[in-house]
Formats: sequence, C-alpha cells, structure tokens
Amino acid sequence: MIPSELVPTFGLDGSVPIPSNQLLEHAGRLKGKVVLITGAGRGIGKETAIQFANFGAKIVIGDIDLVSAQETANTVTSAGGQAIFQNCDVTVWDDLVDLYNLAIAKFGSVDVVVPNAGVPETSFFYNVCFDSNGRPQEPHLREVEVNLKGVLYTAHLAQHYLRVHAGQESSTKPLKAIVFIGSMSPWASYSPAPIYTATKHAILGLMRSVGPVLNNNGIRTVCITPSFADVASSEVLFPTVIRVAGVIIYTVSHPDPAISGCGYVLADNDWKVLKVPREEFKAGVYKLLDERVSFLLK
Repeated sequence: MIPSELVPTFGLDGSVPIPSNQLLEHAGRLKGKVVLITGAGRGIGKETAIQFANFGAKIVIGDIDLVSAQETANTVTSAGGQAIFQNCDVTVWDDLVDLYNLAIAKFGSVDVVVPNAGVPETSFFYNVCFDSNGRPQEPHLREVEVNLKGVLYTAHLAQHYLRVHAGQESSTKPLKAIVFIGSMSPWASYSPAPIYTATKHAILGLMRSVGPVLNNNGIRTVCITPSFADVASSEVLFPTVIRVAGVIIYTVSHPDPAISGCGYVLADNDWKVLKVPREEFKAGVYKLLDERVSFLLK
C-alpha cells in the first residue's frame, strides 16, 4: 500500500511537496487505458504494471527476460486484470515496433508509455583496459545502448502510436502520456557510476526538450527521478518500488495539465515526494546561461 500519512510540507526552493495520500487520488481515470511498459519483468516496471492493472488499465509488457515478463502478466491476470507480454530488446528497433503493434492489435490503442527498461553500470569507467598489443580497448557502453538508445527508440515510436486508434491515425485523446524514468544520480553527480549517470542526465534533458512539442500535441511528458529503489523491503531508507509506482500513477492520472514537463524526485522512502515544476529547471546556477541562450535563440 502507498503510505497514507502526509509528507512534510516544506520543500527545496521552487519545489512542491506532494502528500503521499494524494498519489492515487485520481487513479480511477486509468480504467480501460492501455499502458505499455518496457522492462516490466521486475522492479519498478513490474510494480508499475501491477498497480496500473489494479485500477483497471490494460497492460502491455515488453522485456528481454520472457520468463519474468510472463510472471508479471500472470500476476495481473490472476488478479482479474488484462495483460499481454512479448520478448523485447529495447536496443532492437523491430522489437519495439512489434511491441507497439501487438498493443494496437490486442487493445486497439496505446494511452501511456513508460520507457522503463534500463541497466545499472556494469563496467568500471576508470579502469582503462589494453589488448595484447598494448592498445587501449573500447569501453563497455551497454548502459548507453539500453538506458539512452532504448529510451529514444521507445519515445520516438510513442509519439506516433499514442495517436493511433485501432490502426488508424486520429487526434490525440485525453490522458496520453510518456513517463520517463530518470534517477537521482544526475542531481547528485554520482561518481561511482559515470556512464549510468550520463544516461540518466540525458533522460532528464530528453524530457525537457520534447516536452513542449509533445504537450502541444496533447501528450503529457514527465520524468520520475528516484534514488536507488529497493525491491525487497519497505523498511529501508530507499524508496520502495510501490512508492515509485504510486508517483508514476499520480503523474499520469492527475487532471492538472501543468504536470506535463515536471520532474518528480524521490530521495528516500520516508521523505517527501518533490515535484520540480518545469519553470524551476531554469533557476539556480544555470539561470544566467539559460537567459543568454534564450536571447540568442530568439
């Protein structure tokens, strides 16, 4: 269950704290909506799929681990929900096209897209490796492939398929959204994982860049930035996947159009959820540069 107690009423400069008991306040709007989630076999993606289904959404699961994807789908259907799944490597363009087409074929439309698939840093950036001839070897960049390229692929297709209904192009209907999954690492400059941090910094930049254009087309964009989400227990400092899923539901279901373009920060499981309004991204140390660049682009 999402914690019902109110979070503290104070926040960082420019941020807006959101009480935990408001996260699911408008979740009834999700009934009948089609939600496509990549990487939904475990962790945040799995819990998000389950929570959306609990409120009547139809779930489309894409995951490179087909066994885990099926387990998530089974959890949803055994509780009376609707879910389909398909093997999907987000770095493979055709896999994603097939996943979207599956959603259209089965449910007739796509309403919400969560490009959740991602990998942690698996290499050590600071260790330069050499081949047998003493030449520096190319670094391992799987994180860039999955966390950035995969999200770009997913979002690029989303802007089309969110406008498709039963195979036909149509005007965008209410409650259309792309929810990007970022990280606390860009806010904190997490030195142990520079490649991962760079990809998540890019996701925040992607949301900010595409937000104004997609918003004009009726598609909401937000970026959720949790710290290390704990999968196993709710008795930890890090935010649980249930809490992260609750914030995702909030950003999709809340009727206020001003939500689009905002960031949502979850530092830990007990602290407040902070909304960072899109206007506040221009404050602080970047304000002077932003004003200068905006002037030059006029």
